[in-house]
Amino acid sequence: MEHKMIFIDVDGTLVTKGEKVPISAVKAIQTARKKGHKVYLCTGRSKPEIYAPILAIGFDGIIGAGGGFVESEGKMIYHKQMQAKEVRHMVDFFQAHQIDFYLESNGGLFASENLRLRLEEMLFGKNAQMLPASEKTHPFIDALLFGEKDLYKEEINKACFLESQTVSFERIKQEFAAEFEVIQCTVPAFGKESGELLVPGIHKAVAIEALLQHLDRSSVGTIAIGDGLNDIEMFQFCEVGIAMGNGQPELKRLANYVTSSVEEDGIYHAFKKYQLV
Repeated sequence: MEHKMIFIDVDGTLVTKGEKVPISAVKAIQTARKKGHKVYLCTGRSKPEIYAPILAIGFDGIIGAGGGFVESEGKMIYHKQMQAKEVRHMVDFFQAHQIDFYLESNGGLFASENLRLRLEEMLFGKNAQMLPASEKTHPFIDALLFGEKDLYKEEINKACFLESQTVSFERIKQEFAAEFEVIQCTVPAFGKESGELLVPGIHKAVAIEALLQHLDRSSVGTIAIGDGLNDIEMFQFCEVGIAMGNGQPELKRLANYVTSSVEEDGIYHAFKKYQLV
C-alpha cells in the first residue's frame, strides 16, 4: 500500500466555528497514521493558536502561519519572518488609523489596544462588558497577549487586522503592496474588509514543497483537505484536493472531491473515500 502525505487545514476543516474537533475526525486521523500515512496540519494559525486539544490528536508535523513555518517530527525545517522595519510601518499605520489587529509569532499573539473589547462583542454580544470574566472565556482570547506597550516585535510570522469602518481593505492592501502579501481574512467574524499580511511569496504550497524536498519525496501521493481561499495553492500543488462541504465555491471547483461539512464528519468521509482508514 502506498503511504500518503495528508495536509489538513484547521478552521472550517478540522475544527468547527465553536472550536470543536469532531470525534470522527480524531479517529480518522489516528487510524490513518497507524496505517502508515503521514498527516500534517496545514493552517494559517501560528503555534499559540494551535491549542492543546488539537495537538493531542497527534500529527507528524505542522505547516503554520499560512506557510510561514514548517515543522516535521519536532524539527523546524524553515521559518520565514517579517523584517523589523516592516513591522514598525504596519504598527504605526494601524495605530494611526485605529485599526484593530494582532501580530502572530510562535512565541505569542500580540494584540492591539482595543482588540479585546472588539472580540468580546463579536463572541458574546454587544453587552459583553456587563458579563463577568468567567463568562467571557474563549481559547483564542485566552491565547492573546494584551497590554503590550511596545508592539514593535521581532520574529513576527504574519498579522491579522479586523474590518475598519473608515479604511477599506483595498486601501490597506495598497499601503503595504511593496512589503507584504495582503489577502482577505479567512475568519468571517472579522468582517469582509478584514485581512492578513504575509511575508511575500509564502503560501501553503511553498511550505509543502519545502517539506517534501526535506523528506526527499515528490508530490505523488499528496492529499490536501481544506475549505478556504488560502487553500487554493495547496490544491493546485497536491495530487488530490478535497474540499469541505462548507468550503468556498472557488475551492470546490478546484477539488477532486467535495466531502460533507466539518460538522457532518467531512474529514472521516474523505478519509474513507480515499481508503485512508
